[in-house]
Amino acid sequence: MSAVTTHVLDTALGRPAVGVPVRLERVDGDTPEVLAIAVTDADGRIRDFGLDRLDPGGYRLVFGVAYYAATTGQDYFLSAVDITFTPTDSGHHHVPLLLSPFACSVYRGS
Repeated sequence: MSAVTTHVLDTALGRPAVGVPVRLERVDGDTPEVLAIAVTDADGRIRDFGLDRLDPGGYRLVFGVAYYAATTGQDYFLSAVDITFTPTDSGHHHVPLLLSPFACSVYRGS
């Protein structure tokens, strides 16, 4: 199983957010290191970023909201959502995003 997964739900449309580009970065230093780039599937999920474990340190998921908004014909206030997190264990980290044109919410899933 991938060490990091995500799920993006479009709460304005009431469905999974399909086609959202997401970048996974390592952020321990001056310059972020891009670890993986993926796009949400038909269920709004990215099931595999290609990493089977995370080393201790900081990580960031960058969600390409502007691209998604343009493809769905919506006007979004947010152009990107950056979620920086620090894993507290070596297990699986599921980071879902609830998205709407004027707000977002994120949490540690299971």
